[in-house]
This record gives sequence, C-alpha cells and structure tokens, in this order.
Amino acid sequence: MKIGVLKEIKDKENRVAITPEGVKRFAESGHEILIETDAGSGSGFTDDEYGQAGAKIVSADEAWDCELILKVKEPLESEYKFLKENQIVFTYLHLAGATKSLTEALLERKTTGIAYETVEHEGKLPLLAPMSAVAGNMAPQIGAYYLAKFNKGRGVLLGNVNGIVSGKVVVLGGGFVGEHAAKTAVGLGTEVYVLDINEERLKQIEQKIPGVKTLVSNEENIKQVLKDADLLVGAVLLPGGKAPTVVSEEIVKSMQPGSVIVDVAIDQGGCIETSKATSHSDPVYMKHDVIHYCVTNMPGAYPRTSTIALTSATLPYALKLAEKGVDTVKEDAGFMEGVNTYKGFITYELVAKDLGMMDKFKDIKELV
Repeated sequence: MKIGVLKEIKDKENRVAITPEGVKRFAESGHEILIETDAGSGSGFTDDEYGQAGAKIVSADEAWDCELILKVKEPLESEYKFLKENQIVFTYLHLAGATKSLTEALLERKTTGIAYETVEHEGKLPLLAPMSAVAGNMAPQIGAYYLAKFNKGRGVLLGNVNGIVSGKVVVLGGGFVGEHAAKTAVGLGTEVYVLDINEERLKQIEQKIPGVKTLVSNEENIKQVLKDADLLVGAVLLPGGKAPTVVSEEIVKSMQPGSVIVDVAIDQGGCIETSKATSHSDPVYMKHDVIHYCVTNMPGAYPRTSTIALTSATLPYALKLAEKGVDTVKEDAGFMEGVNTYKGFITYELVAKDLGMMDKFKDIKELV
C-alpha cells in the first residue's frame, strides 16, 4: 500500500505519526512510504533518517495522494481539499469536539476516518492512553507555572516547603489523565483531591496514590472543594463523545481570584462551562478572575517523548491497515470502534448525536 505521512500544521504541533524505526517496519513489508519534507524535524527525526529507513521524502501534495494517511492531529480546513474517496485517514479526529466542518468534509468526500481516540482493546483506549499520560503529567506543571504572580496567578507555589504543604489541586475525573495528574501533583507535595462518579475507581486511585483524597463527583462536592482550590484539572472523558460539562460558570465564579483551570478535556469540547479552545501560541485567558488554559494539543509541547509514546501504540494498527485496508477491522471489534466515518456516513453514534447528525449515522457493521 502507498502510505503518506504529513507534517502537522496545527499551531506548534511538532509530533509526527511515524518514527524512522516505524518506516523500516513498513518497508520490510513491501509498502511504499511517502513522508512530507521536515515532517519529523520537530520531534528530532531528520529527513535523512527517514530516507535511510526506506521512505521517500516528498511535498505535502504528494504525501496526501496516498491510500493510507498517517497523522497525529485532525485535518485542518486548508487540508480538506486533499481528502478523497477510498482513502483512510488514521489520526486523532476528536470529531465531537472539533468543528462540524471536518465531519462534513469527511462525509462529502467519502473518506474513511479512523480515530485513535475511539479504538478499543479489552475495554480500554490504547491509542489515547499514551497522550493522556503526557497531558496528565503536564497539567500540574502548567498550573504551577500560571499560579505565579507574574502570570496574574494567586502567587501560590504548589509543593512542600519546609514540611508545610502548599497549594490545593482538584482533579475532576479519575481516568488515565486524572490518575497521572494526581500522581504528579502528589509528587510535588501538594494537597490533592480526585473526584469521579465511579466509587470503585476512586478506591483504586487511593491505593495507587498514597496521600490523595477522593470524593464522589456531584455538584455539591465540586462546589465545596473548588472554593479554595488553587488548580482545577478537567479530566472528564466520554469516549468519542463531547465531554459533559461538570463545572458550571457559577462555580467558576466562586473560585479564588488568580486560581488556574487546566481543561485537558478541551479536545472533546471541555468539561468546564467557561472553557474555550486555545493554542500553544495563545494558551490562556482570564474569565471571572480565573486563568483558563485550554490548549487542544497539549502533548505537542513535548514532541519527542509524545511521538515515541504514541507511535509505539499506533504502529501495530497502522501495519494492519496497510496489509488489508479497512477490511482489517472485521477481525477486531475494538479496532472497528475506531472507524468514525465510512462511505459518506458517520459510523460512531456518539459523534452523530453530539453533532446533531443522526440522519447521517449508520452502524459500521452494516457497511464493512
């Protein structure tokens, strides 16, 4: 199969969808790999390395003219013109949280969109997990930076100072992002609360992270715990669907002036009512005297680590697509969950519901 790998054009997105080692694996299987010039430079992989591994270095137009497209982030509007029928785009799509225009473009061109974030395996999300871990680890560090007074923050240092705990971090959501955020925050020596609707999950977090405090997630508990919080990490996930709003604007108003919100769920629309997508170039804004950080591609800040972690997870799936095309999902029900658009239809029900496009929905099992 002819495989194209693109240089990401999202703001300060330096990850790349394949490493030179991955190229070797495709080349050994007899596939043709076309990589856009400088696609891996932001992650520390040169064109020479890709060439030596068996790839052909090409322009964006040539890389897009392939049967299988490997990306990291969703196609942006300037890239819609490259989408075509019988083409597979394998990437993070986040259709429920992205502009409706992307879904419409994929449907109009009958492009097969397979989303990393909805591929399942044994009840887990193996292609979302690596970046959730990165974003979770980042969240307390980002919050700590913006709490500095010169950033208009509260001036509270997260951490243990001479045996005194300083700062309070609240993590909403006990999934992969939440667990990593809590672990990092506890490591700093700060007071940490994790809230989730799943009591069993809260017990697991208590066992995994000594010192963390847990609460069942409901409006009253959220309101009480956020009154004096320094940092709120939004880590609520609804796989494939728009993240539910769990913090109202009224609750944000009740937070301390200069406190910080890091809404990691912003890729899927955000879980805080006052959240709106930002970029690495313009990452924060102030709302009700609370600093909001809502960057939609957080792991792009650490591209070397993120690329290696992501591609080690995605490569086995990409190799299957190269061998058998979309037919490979017939053999793997979890991989089939990754198909979000196919033959002009939305094939992931939550996406169709969240976008108000149920008239365009069809079960993937009826189509493959």
